[in-house]
Amino acid sequence: MSTNYAITAENLVKRYAKGKEKIHAVNGLSFQVNQGEVFGLIGPDGAGKTSLIRMLITLLQPESGKAMVQGYDVVKDYKSIRKIVGYMPGRFSLYQDLTVEENLRFFASIFNTTIAENYDLISDIYQQIEPFKKRRAGQLSGGMKQKLALSCALIHKPSVLFLDEPTTGVDAVSRKEFWEMLKRLKAEGITILVSTPYMDEAAQCDRIALMQDGAFMNIAAPAQTAALFGMDLFAVRANRFYELLQNLRNHSLCKNVYPFGQHYHVTAMPGRLHSNDLLLYLQQLGHNDAEVYPATPTVEDVFIYLMNPAA
Repeated sequence: MSTNYAITAENLVKRYAKGKEKIHAVNGLSFQVNQGEVFGLIGPDGAGKTSLIRMLITLLQPESGKAMVQGYDVVKDYKSIRKIVGYMPGRFSLYQDLTVEENLRFFASIFNTTIAENYDLISDIYQQIEPFKKRRAGQLSGGMKQKLALSCALIHKPSVLFLDEPTTGVDAVSRKEFWEMLKRLKAEGITILVSTPYMDEAAQCDRIALMQDGAFMNIAAPAQTAALFGMDLFAVRANRFYELLQNLRNHSLCKNVYPFGQHYHVTAMPGRLHSNDLLLYLQQLGHNDAEVYPATPTVEDVFIYLMNPAA
């Protein structure tokens, strides 16, 4: 297994007991993450993202397979890995009764460092919460908790940063700010593996792995991922939204129909259906306010397509 990558995995497996059976949380994954890359795990809850991250940071042992972080084996060299990685779990896990400053000082002391020693790495982030450094962590807003958790994960200057759904539960502005922070950390040479259920965040990554049922459906750059979509795609809207759904699903050439914001996205075999024909069909059914136009596939569209390419 090459050590030229920040992260490598070969046939990684993790199963959990469910009654008398065992289900795969991670099902034979093999992949590599380049040095200095932002690598995204994109998938819904239950896809296996958290289990994979916990194995890579040595909190869970794989059932089989092998993984390495910066050349260290996740089983044999777990102590070395814990010194060089930063981890931000999905749920806020800092000490709620400690102040902002006390939490940061505590995590620095665990790694035998100080806030001052690595302040340059977290300054852009910490300056936003420094005015509240005497406030208890449990009294912070969601966005402020997020910034504190990221500061604590970075205080020992890790070479690889693992973020498990870091933007879940925060507002849109905080989400945008968070990804801007990650871009600055990448510029510092830090490798970042981040999981998210938000498909729109995929564009912020260098490469993404679409994950479902413990397996990767595809690994590629976001633009290359969008190119995998093998159908024609239309965006459709009308006021009678539920009735519109039924009418679209009854059309023989509409292969798949699903909500997408204020529209329905409709897939059809390439060249078989045209937007004007679909609009005429809907108008004949009384949808005189209908709008139909070709749409550009997003990562979410590709994800749905790869889950059931025959649909």
